Amino acid sequence: MMNPETETILHIHNLLLSEYGDHAWRPRDPVATLVSTILSQNTNDVNRDRAFDQLEEHFPTWEAVRDAPVRELIEAIRPAGLAPTKAPHIQEALRRITIEQGELSLDFLAGLPLEEARAWLRSLPGVGPKTAAIVLLFAFGRPAFPVDTHIHRVTRRLGLIPGRATREQAHELLEALIPPEIYYPFHINLIAHGRAVCHAHDPACARCILQPHCAYFTSK
Repeated sequence: MMNPETETILHIHNLLLSEYGDHAWRPRDPVATLVSTILSQNTNDVNRDRAFDQLEEHFPTWEAVRDAPVRELIEAIRPAGLAPTKAPHIQEALRRITIEQGELSLDFLAGLPLEEARAWLRSLPGVGPKTAAIVLLFAFGRPAFPVDTHIHRVTRRLGLIPGRATREQAHELLEALIPPEIYYPFHINLIAHGRAVCHAHDPACARCILQPHCAYFTSK
């Protein structure tokens, strides 16, 4: 028999599907996913994409990114912000992968136990729980649930996790609550809802489809 928390999450999931659609998982290049996610830290998607596009224009291969003078990489990724920090992190991560695997490939992560793969990624410079979970879920389809600022805000307001839960704590709490088979579309749609309706300031509660399940709304 399904427990009440899982039933609530599945109901929320179905409401989000009706509003934002379903999203089929498709594999992504793991190294590109890692680099793109490091670029995304503390910036928006537009700036991340600009930086990633410039990186691809300047460097033909990941080996070229790894071996470039750090100043060149900083200039290429400047639109993402914090480039003097992100560029060394990217190069150090690419060097670590090469040294430990003998090539610039993360394909070996597909065969590791999940927690071992997560720990290996988190040992890389600039890689925290969100970045590791994104690589595992988006590149490999593995059951890791990334928590960004939108998901953290929306799930706290819904009461799925405690209001004082940190983003790091939210990863563990939500992975335990959410059925793994919906991680990918639920992640995508929670972000969409956070951007479209459940804003950080002045959320549009009056037109929110999740009102009946929202602790924030019912407490107003």
